[in-house]
Amino acid sequence: MTKSISCKDAGKDCSWSASSTTNNEEELMSMVKEHVLAEHKEIELNPKNIAGIKSLIKTTGRFWWWG
Repeated sequence: MTKSISCKDAGKDCSWSASSTTNNEEELMSMVKEHVLAEHKEIELNPKNIAGIKSLIKTTGRFWWWG
């Protein structure tokens, strides 16, 4: 399983994306927080926004035939 997210998922005009092949949401959120702090300083990382970001995380299977 892979967890992934992109700025486009949030409606931002930004090509950044990240994924965690270990299916680890905390690892992915760490990458998101680092990106937000570096590139989207206008976004406050408060509990409400973090919950919204987490709701955009997609989980997909490893192979196209195994979903």
